[in-house]
Order: sequence, then structure tokens, then C-alpha cells
Amino acid sequence: MRNVPFALGAHPINWVGEDVKEHGEGTSFEQIVDDMQKLGLRGTEMGRKYPTDPAVLKRELEKRGLQLVSQWKSVLFSDPAYREQELAAYRAHVQFLKEMGSTVVSTCEVGGSQHFDPRRTPNEKEVLRLDEAGWRSLAEGLNAAGAIAKEHGLKLTYHHHGGTVVERPNEIDRLMELTDPNLVHLLYDTGHAYYGGANPLEVLRKHYDRIAYVHLKDVRINVLEEARNENADFITCIRKGVFTVPGTGDLDFGPIVRELIARGYTGWAMLEGEQDPAVYPAYEYADRALKYLERLISTKAGQ
Repeated sequence: MRNVPFALGAHPINWVGEDVKEHGEGTSFEQIVDDMQKLGLRGTEMGRKYPTDPAVLKRELEKRGLQLVSQWKSVLFSDPAYREQELAAYRAHVQFLKEMGSTVVSTCEVGGSQHFDPRRTPNEKEVLRLDEAGWRSLAEGLNAAGAIAKEHGLKLTYHHHGGTVVERPNEIDRLMELTDPNLVHLLYDTGHAYYGGANPLEVLRKHYDRIAYVHLKDVRINVLEEARNENADFITCIRKGVFTVPGTGDLDFGPIVRELIARGYTGWAMLEGEQDPAVYPAYEYADRALKYLERLISTKAGQ
């Protein structure tokens, strides 16, 4: 894309589901990265179909002009009993990303999540919100993990996320207040901001100084409203098609793109739209998103 001031990539979750395993299950790693190359993208996140040997992965990505930007890391810092083992796992995760040339670590607390907390049963119905002790423990753990990332030249970017204890506007605010701005940065996700009840543009403006990584995700608002009326949980919302890539849902990315450009954002921005590729073909939808963003950026450049 021309005139793009920030680095643009895509998450493989558009091709192969991470939270909903049947989405794109038959899609190969090669198809994902070949599509990204054809689309002219420069970066990707780690996906579950990707080779885990750094040498193999690096070779395959370099052949296609792709950079591994990040990899999701779940953490359980809200429970102090898990602190040391979580930090050891985080260090290993950071070392892998450093070897791959990545600069940011997508990080999310799973304690309290009805889907992702390993201490909970498969039949949980709601997120268990943090108490004061849980917030303190989470902040301390994130600061410690952020120091590990910084030691290796990376940034911990916290991913506010649906179905977790940091999804609502006040929870994002609280996390930013409690953590060290030199150690804990924000992964700004447009779709998860809206899902959590925030105005994505307001989150961007309020916390821009902490943002070190961006996910550009759209929302089908009518599908979300229907899902909410049915008390659907986060995973069910994915299955219903709540999320999609920019320009194919209902969010207006014009003000968001203009804000990023005006602020001089030069980091990575990833196309992300976790949905069933059998219904919403990943290559076609990524191509539509790129054309949509190019129109927005060209309009901004021509002003």
C-alpha cells in the first residue's frame, strides 16, 4: 500500500481460528503466508499452524518478505501463587520472539475468564471480575514481565480482550493507572474496545501515549446486539460472526486512521477479524480491508 505511515500486517486468525478451532482447521501455514505475500503485507503474528522451530519459521517468512511481529501470551498474574512459573514462561516466550526479530509481546491476563482461565471448568457462564488484591497482583506481575521484555529489547503490550477481566473502558483505565508506563504498554484493539463497551476512538485518544501496537478489527453491530440479547458469551459471539476486518463491518475507521496518522504512529497495525473463513474467505476479506484502508489513507493524504 502507498502512503501508509505505519507498518501493516495481518493476523493468521483471519485464516485459522484460535478460539474457535473448527474455523479454517484445514488451512495450511503455507496458504496463510502465501496469501499474505500476495496481498503485499509485511508482517504476521504467530498462529497455531505455524512451525515452531525458529530456523524453519524464519526461513519461510523471509522467503515471503514477512516479519513475525508478535505472539499472544496468556498470563495468570492476578493469582500470586502462579507468579514465578508465569514469569519463567514469559521469559522463554520473550526469548523466542527476540530470536525472531519481534519487538512487541501481545499479553493478556486470563485469570477470571470463563473461557481461558485454566482453573475454571468448561461450564462457566461469566467472567469473575478482579478484587483489589487481584488488581494489585496483576499489576505487579505485568510490571515484572514488562521488565523481562524490556531487558530483551521488546515491549509488553497489554491486549484488552473480550471475555477477560480487562475488557471494559474502566478496566483498561485501571490497568493503565496501576502499571508502570515504562514497562507496560497497550495493544489497542478497535474491535475489542467496542465489544467491551468503549468508543474505540476515545480509547485511542485517551491512552495513545501507552499504545505500542494496534489491531484493526471491525464489528457487525447488529450481530453483537442480537448476541447480547441472547446473553451469548465471547466464544459464541465469534461463532455468530460478530467480528470482521475493517471496512466489512459497522465501525467507522476514518477518524481512527486520521488520529493514528496525526499522532505520527509508526508501529505495527494488524488486520484482524476472527470469523469463519468458510463463510467470509480470508484472502477476499483482507483484500477488501486493504482497499478500504488505502482509500481512507489516500483521502487523508489529499486533504
